Amino acid sequence: MEFHEYPDREMMMLRLAQRISSELGESLRANGRATLSVPGGTTPGPVFDTLSGVDMDWSQVCVVLNDERWVAEDNPRSNTRLLRERLLRAKAAPAKLIPLRADTPTPEEALDGLIEGLVPHLPISVLLLGMGEDMHTASLFPGADNLEAALAADAPPLMAMRAKAAGEPRITLTAPVLRAALRVHVLITGAAKRAAIERAAKLSPREAPIACVLDQAQVHWAE
Repeated sequence: MEFHEYPDREMMMLRLAQRISSELGESLRANGRATLSVPGGTTPGPVFDTLSGVDMDWSQVCVVLNDERWVAEDNPRSNTRLLRERLLRAKAAPAKLIPLRADTPTPEEALDGLIEGLVPHLPISVLLLGMGEDMHTASLFPGADNLEAALAADAPPLMAMRAKAAGEPRITLTAPVLRAALRVHVLITGAAKRAAIERAAKLSPREAPIACVLDQAQVHWAE
């Protein structure tokens, strides 16, 4: 991994947004299209705020979450809701959202349709990931029910995932999709997560799921 340390979070969020917008621009110029995958949660919100004001051909950018909780979009825990509020607005409003949620009781019932919608937009041009202190990324949690299958080289692009730490059932991008991304960034803050990612670099993906991408990742950290 390539580690980037910043003097404060504000500068990190700004620089990371600039890096992502530059890489999306490169993909648009080279291919006429780009796919951006981003995490949920509140940490990347400032990156989204900056990106939403960047002038580019957002109509040719597809955006997909790394993972989603199986809750309705009006639920405060919905990652899709956060994405609409912070990224898919202003100049970025024309971007196409690739859904990771459907109106079914369980994620398993919707998997085939969601995979069908995702596959035409792979590989991911720019992948932004977060990481928990337990070293999970997306919804690849240590000890999750389908973790081993999701880490396998022949895993489907999306899988349902359940884990004690996850709360609700989840749907997640799997390791082969994450590893196939053309550019990979990991955003973390605080001393505990820095220690965790340094520990993850010495562990297997089964023990530390973030390890599945660290050999190709740019890690961005601020206290």
